[in-house]
Amino acid sequence: MKAPPTPEKSGPRTNREIRVPTVQLIDAEGQNRGPTPIQEAMQLAEDAGLDLVEIVPNANPPVCKILDYGKFRFNEQKKAAEARKRQKIVEVKEIKLRPGIDDHDYDVKMKAMRRFFIEGDKVKITLRFRGREMAHQDIGYRLLERVKQETFQIAKVEAEPSMEGRQMVMILSPR
Repeated sequence: MKAPPTPEKSGPRTNREIRVPTVQLIDAEGQNRGPTPIQEAMQLAEDAGLDLVEIVPNANPPVCKILDYGKFRFNEQKKAAEARKRQKIVEVKEIKLRPGIDDHDYDVKMKAMRRFFIEGDKVKITLRFRGREMAHQDIGYRLLERVKQETFQIAKVEAEPSMEGRQMVMILSPR
């Protein structure tokens, strides 16, 4: 029977896990002490009642700092959570139109489109043709040009109007 593999520790190496002869040491007050032997650095950390934490492992010699590791981890988690909170996932909202759309219906769709742009989402405008409407694609193209003109201030065209089967598609994104 084999012993289970030791789990990989995530995060920086601390105290006895640091296995290099010298480190670039930053003490608890933030002062750079320069290259220091690892034993001396660990002794300083122990005397201060803190941990020796490897901050930049790829440097030569690695940069280590004397600090409270628990507090350090807490602050890192807080930063990561804050970054996730500020992150905005851009969605693509779809607005479906018809070539013979009435003015009021068009205004309602434009109002919804403006709201999507304010929220930071992209808008895919789909203009569906049915039956004999396929013979009058110029009407659909003019409608999409009208949309483009009216949203010029708040949106830019990401994909020009193009035919996909029986529908014309245009993608707008917020400025």
